[in-house]
Amino acid sequence: MADEEKEDKNTKLKAEKKNVYIPRNASDEQRLKLEKLMNNPLAFQDKLVRIPDKPKDWKPKDAPEFVRHVMGSSAGAGSGEFHVYRGIRRRENARQTWIETQAKNQTENEDYHKKIEENKAQCEDKTAKKRAKRLRKKQKFLAKKKKKSDKEEKVESESENESESENEDEDDNNCFVIGGK
Repeated sequence: MADEEKEDKNTKLKAEKKNVYIPRNASDEQRLKLEKLMNNPLAFQDKLVRIPDKPKDWKPKDAPEFVRHVMGSSAGAGSGEFHVYRGIRRRENARQTWIETQAKNQTENEDYHKKIEENKAQCEDKTAKKRAKRLRKKQKFLAKKKKKSDKEEKVESESENESESENEDEDDNNCFVIGGK
């Protein structure tokens, strides 16, 4: 029994080895990874995903306080000294350009934030103007409406007063006096 199980496992392994597919390009490789993932998604459930950190900005080394035994590019310098001089000069030039770009970036950043503040202030001014205009228009409309309603109330009260006085006059005229004229 044990021999038969071993033979079955061996034949399965051989069959799997025969189905090995070598990816020819990046899309094939990606497809194989996805197929592997989709065959058993629970196997990758507990696997942590590593998100790389943002690369740090490059910063040159500080300038050396004192450089010893460098003759420079002038006559009398040895053949090895020139390379030392050239390396020091290259590092110093890189440091200077880095300082200049940092200063430039800082001024551009300040200008950008200044421009944003100006735009916000302009928008606030515009908004305040339009808000004031809307309020004036609304107050004017309400005042007109109030005047109109006041006039209607006066007209109604006057018509009521007139109708009451007419009713009284009519009552006087309509009265029937017994034995009178």
